Amino acid sequence: MELVYDLLVVLHLLGMAVIVGGWLAVVREPRWLPGMWHGALTQLVTGIALVGLAESGAVDHDVDRTKIAVKLVVALVVAGVVAVGRNRGGPVRLVHVAGGLAVLNVLVAVLW
Repeated sequence: MELVYDLLVVLHLLGMAVIVGGWLAVVREPRWLPGMWHGALTQLVTGIALVGLAESGAVDHDVDRTKIAVKLVVALVVAGVVAVGRNRGGPVRLVHVAGGLAVLNVLVAVLW
Protein backbone atom coordinates (compact mmCIF):
# COMPACT_ATOMS: atom_id res chain seq x y z
CA MET A 1 0.00 0.00 0.00
CA GLU A 2 2.95 2.29 0.47
CA LEU A 3 3.46 2.33 -3.31
CA VAL A 4 -0.18 3.31 -3.85
CA TYR A 5 0.19 6.07 -1.27
CA ASP A 6 3.35 7.36 -2.96
CA LEU A 7 1.68 7.33 -6.39
CA LEU A 8 -1.24 9.29 -4.95
CA VAL A 9 1.21 11.85 -3.55
CA VAL A 10 2.72 12.23 -7.03
CA LEU A 11 -0.72 12.75 -8.56
CA HIS A 12 -1.59 15.20 -5.79
CA LEU A 13 1.53 17.23 -6.55
CA LEU A 14 0.83 17.13 -10.28
CA GLY A 15 -2.68 18.48 -9.63
CA MET A 16 -1.17 21.36 -7.69
CA ALA A 17 1.35 21.97 -10.45
CA VAL A 18 -1.43 22.20 -13.04
CA ILE A 19 -3.31 24.81 -11.01
CA VAL A 20 -0.30 26.94 -10.08
CA GLY A 21 1.40 26.47 -13.46
CA GLY A 22 -1.78 27.40 -15.29
CA TRP A 23 -2.17 30.48 -13.15
CA LEU A 24 1.44 31.55 -13.72
CA ALA A 25 1.04 31.01 -17.46
CA VAL A 26 -1.86 33.48 -17.65
CA VAL A 27 -0.91 35.91 -14.88
CA ARG A 28 -0.33 38.83 -17.30
CA GLU A 29 -3.44 38.19 -19.38
CA PRO A 30 -5.84 36.33 -17.07
CA ARG A 31 -8.08 33.68 -18.57
CA TRP A 32 -9.40 30.30 -17.54
CA LEU A 33 -7.53 27.21 -18.68
CA PRO A 34 -9.35 23.84 -18.75
CA GLY A 35 -6.43 22.22 -16.95
CA MET A 36 -7.12 24.30 -13.85
CA TRP A 37 -10.42 22.48 -13.34
CA HIS A 38 -8.75 19.11 -13.82
CA GLY A 39 -5.98 20.08 -11.40
CA ALA A 40 -8.50 21.16 -8.77
CA LEU A 41 -10.41 17.89 -9.06
CA THR A 42 -7.18 15.90 -8.96
CA GLN A 43 -6.17 17.71 -5.79
CA LEU A 44 -9.50 16.98 -4.10
CA VAL A 45 -9.75 13.33 -5.08
CA THR A 46 -6.14 12.41 -4.34
CA GLY A 47 -6.12 14.42 -1.10
CA ILE A 48 -9.18 12.58 0.17
CA ALA A 49 -7.68 9.24 -0.88
CA LEU A 50 -4.41 10.04 0.90
CA VAL A 51 -6.20 10.88 4.13
CA GLY A 52 -8.35 7.77 3.78
CA LEU A 53 -5.31 5.53 3.42
CA ALA A 54 -3.57 7.15 6.36
CA GLU A 55 -6.65 7.03 8.61
CA SER A 56 -7.38 3.40 7.74
CA GLY A 57 -3.96 2.28 8.90
CA ALA A 58 -3.06 0.93 5.47
CA VAL A 59 0.05 3.11 5.59
CA ASP A 60 2.04 4.31 8.57
CA HIS A 61 1.46 8.05 8.34
CA ASP A 62 0.12 10.36 11.03
CA VAL A 63 -2.81 12.61 10.19
CA ASP A 64 -3.10 16.12 11.58
CA ARG A 65 -6.87 16.50 11.29
CA THR A 66 -6.84 20.27 11.79
CA LYS A 67 -4.31 20.75 9.01
CA ILE A 68 -6.27 18.44 6.74
CA ALA A 69 -9.49 20.33 7.47
CA VAL A 70 -7.85 23.65 6.56
CA LYS A 71 -6.39 22.18 3.37
CA LEU A 72 -9.76 20.65 2.43
CA VAL A 73 -11.59 23.95 2.88
CA VAL A 74 -9.01 25.81 0.79
CA ALA A 75 -9.12 23.10 -1.91
CA LEU A 76 -12.93 23.24 -2.01
CA VAL A 77 -12.81 27.03 -2.40
CA VAL A 78 -10.25 26.70 -5.21
CA ALA A 79 -12.44 24.14 -6.98
CA GLY A 80 -15.51 26.33 -6.47
CA VAL A 81 -13.80 29.44 -7.81
CA VAL A 82 -12.49 27.56 -10.85
CA ALA A 83 -15.90 25.96 -11.48
CA VAL A 84 -17.73 29.28 -11.30
CA GLY A 85 -15.12 31.07 -13.36
CA ARG A 86 -14.85 28.64 -16.21
CA ASN A 87 -18.45 27.37 -16.37
CA ARG A 88 -20.30 30.63 -15.96
CA GLY A 89 -17.87 33.03 -17.54
CA GLY A 90 -17.00 34.55 -14.20
CA PRO A 91 -14.57 37.42 -13.90
CA VAL A 92 -11.12 36.43 -15.06
CA ARG A 93 -9.73 38.17 -11.96
CA LEU A 94 -10.87 35.07 -10.08
CA VAL A 95 -7.98 33.24 -11.75
CA HIS A 96 -5.71 35.11 -9.34
CA VAL A 97 -7.84 34.01 -6.39
CA ALA A 98 -7.64 30.37 -7.46
CA GLY A 99 -3.89 30.53 -8.05
CA GLY A 100 -3.20 32.37 -4.82
CA LEU A 101 -5.28 29.92 -2.79
CA ALA A 102 -3.48 26.99 -4.42
CA VAL A 103 -0.17 28.51 -3.33
CA LEU A 104 -1.64 29.03 0.14
CA ASN A 105 -2.50 25.33 0.25
CA VAL A 106 1.11 24.48 -0.61
CA LEU A 107 2.31 26.76 2.17
CA VAL A 108 -0.04 25.08 4.65
CA ALA A 109 1.16 21.65 3.54
CA VAL A 110 4.84 22.48 3.85
CA LEU A 111 5.04 24.96 6.72
CA TRP A 112 2.38 23.63 9.13
